[in-house]
Amino acid sequence: MLRLALILHLFIGSTLAGSAVVAALTVGQDTLQPILLAALIGFVASFPVTWVVARKLYGTSRS
Repeated sequence: MLRLALILHLFIGSTLAGSAVVAALTVGQDTLQPILLAALIGFVASFPVTWVVARKLYGTSRS
């Protein structure tokens, strides 16, 4: 499952980081620091999302 999660994280991480950057640019934050912060927040937020998606795809559950 770890291999699946790593592959999924490539796509989910870049998607959430890109979406966060677009959101930051939309609200007028157009300097380097807010853009990098938004990308970092999106990348870090993708870890739990990736874990949940990988668990659902792999078919394992906690119960």
